[in-house]
Amino acid sequence: MNSGSRGLHSLLKQYFGFTAFRPLQEEIIADTLAGRDVFAVLPTGGGKSLCFQLPALAREGLTVVVSPLIALMKDQVDALQAAGVPATFLNSSLAAGESRPRLRGLHNGEFRLLYVAPERLLLPGFLDDLKGWGVNLFAIDEAHCISEWGHDFRPEYRQIASLRALFPKVPVMALTATATERVRGDILEQLHLRDPACYVASFNRPNLIYRVSGKAGAYRQVLDFLRARPRESGIIYCQARKTTEALAAKLSADGIASAPYHAGLTPRERSGNQEAFLRDELRVICATIAFGMGINKPNVRFVIHHDLPKNIEGYYQETGRAGRDGLPSECLLLFSPGDRVKYGRFIDEKHDPREREIAREQLEQVVHYAEGATCRRAFLLGYFGEAFPEDRKEPGTERGHDINCGGCDNCLAPRDTWDGTIAAQKFLSCVYRIRERSGFGVGLQHVVEVLCGADTERVRRWGHQELSTYGIGREHSRAEWAAIGRELVRLGFLLQDASRFNIAELTDAGRELLRSKQPVTLTRPVAAPVPAKYRAGEIACDELLFDKLRTLRKQLADERSVPSYIILGDVALRQMARAYPLTEAEFSGISGVGEKKRREFGTLFLAEIAAHLKIHPRQSFPAASFSEPGPPARSTLTDTVMETLHFFRQGKSVEAIAKIRGVKEATVFSHLEAGLLAGEELDVRELLDARSWEEIATALKAHQGGALSPVFQALGGRYHYGHLRLVRAVEFGGGGV
Repeated sequence: MNSGSRGLHSLLKQYFGFTAFRPLQEEIIADTLAGRDVFAVLPTGGGKSLCFQLPALAREGLTVVVSPLIALMKDQVDALQAAGVPATFLNSSLAAGESRPRLRGLHNGEFRLLYVAPERLLLPGFLDDLKGWGVNLFAIDEAHCISEWGHDFRPEYRQIASLRALFPKVPVMALTATATERVRGDILEQLHLRDPACYVASFNRPNLIYRVSGKAGAYRQVLDFLRARPRESGIIYCQARKTTEALAAKLSADGIASAPYHAGLTPRERSGNQEAFLRDELRVICATIAFGMGINKPNVRFVIHHDLPKNIEGYYQETGRAGRDGLPSECLLLFSPGDRVKYGRFIDEKHDPREREIAREQLEQVVHYAEGATCRRAFLLGYFGEAFPEDRKEPGTERGHDINCGGCDNCLAPRDTWDGTIAAQKFLSCVYRIRERSGFGVGLQHVVEVLCGADTERVRRWGHQELSTYGIGREHSRAEWAAIGRELVRLGFLLQDASRFNIAELTDAGRELLRSKQPVTLTRPVAAPVPAKYRAGEIACDELLFDKLRTLRKQLADERSVPSYIILGDVALRQMARAYPLTEAEFSGISGVGEKKRREFGTLFLAEIAAHLKIHPRQSFPAASFSEPGPPARSTLTDTVMETLHFFRQGKSVEAIAKIRGVKEATVFSHLEAGLLAGEELDVRELLDARSWEEIATALKAHQGGALSPVFQALGGRYHYGHLRLVRAVEFGGGGV
């Protein structure tokens, strides 16, 4: 076939229906046809696939495409075959009977493109076959998988480098949508590319709007977002498989066609859900962050990150699945500082120090993005080494300080700022004093403990309770101080060393700030959006309970084949989720509950409310404030208590938790007690055998579940005060000391 410019445009129109190339495509294709190695970084939706698909049509021979995404192989091959391109794939999803005719066709030279997974490619017998199939190009898709600094490192990709020795005359093309300068260098080195032509397109996706919202009642936030866009489809990324399934089930129950997508599903389930999404039979796919979907749906109008992504590259690639048709699309990230703590614990459990270092550095970058107050587009582009137009960076400012892209929340509605001069001076002084006294640095969390006057084992061991900065920060909570510390890192006054457990050190700019005491402006944290005024007639209530009652109502309605409102209206459900009725008399006082409905449905709704209250505390609401309720209720438990509960739910003992956290066992017991009293579901009975639990409960009952000292003495001091507290919390709901 003619490989000249006119011939390429003819093939482009004939097979793909386009009359012009996208930026860099024609240059990449020309270098490839000239037999040169090529490395291309093109954003999602930038037309990477065409860069190897068109050369495969422009000359004889076989183009082998190495891809880790099995689902994407089928999608691309189906599209190519529909366009008249002879293409096929071989992977583990095929039965033996399906593979044989494809192999026969490859032996007969019937195909121009072959998609394979790296594991299949490197099988000895398969490599022998390749030598007889006339391979003229190896295209390595998702090339960032070869770099340990990439967001999706796959060890099997490292073995691809052996192709160079086995096929020394065959050019190699490496393609990726997301790669920092460090990852780009690693790809070039690992693949042994020879004098490659390198192309890096702009990472800017001007049609995407980026937003970050504080996570508070995540399901309600997601549901409101979807209901405001009734005809749009999109993807919701979650951290855990269980979350994808629960979220998809709840959305489906609320009338939004949804399905999960993760590696734990069977291949048939995954492909079925993906096909339904591609055919617009599903509005929403709930997918795990860790599992690449490999979808090619052009009209994805939104991407929601229900949980914190692991790194910026992954976040950019996942948000890039929105708006591939170039039309405006939205990217929403729900952020909670607690997610950072949770992910940090997961990272600490990694055995490989190198993996921990990389993961910590990547996590901090994501948190900086989520908490940053400047242009999010400029941040993303800067991360990949690209300057946004008019991007200026001055000492003590975040990248993109003078930018307004008009397409992110920070540019469209800048957050409030405050005079953080005193707070910055206190934090930086504390970092300095700790280093001065101990001769070593510590992490941000320990600095926060010193500022708040915490009585921990580490504070006492290192004598930090004697520092002049000990306890000088009690005007802020620990969470607030942690956010201040992270912003000082972003502003360049502090530096965190990921290779040394994120130890915080003063930078030159930080030392200068301590000396000069110049004003410092800090930004209010990302918060969940709370409308200034709710819809007329809105009734403030426990939204989680309201959802449960609505699910029960739907079940009852389906059993009777009637609309839900025939059972009870939303007003009745919201009043129940506000007043928490537990008796039939209280239930009768709910609007819309007559005698028949009291008899028919009272027991079921009361049981649902009682079950809810066993694991969730009551919420209080302003009297008769139906139109303008306050912001969503937040947990009263501190970060340090939640951290203890996290370890306890992992099955760690009280002794082990105390050792890990550097606190006394009594402190761990007090955290568990606080969790129980706040309605957290904790299986504390496992800490005592049944006989001991009963003995303590009996003694507590004799003393009306009150003061513990007489109970401790009555039991002869045989039980820890902590055990007494936990039994009291479970059996009596707390009491005096």
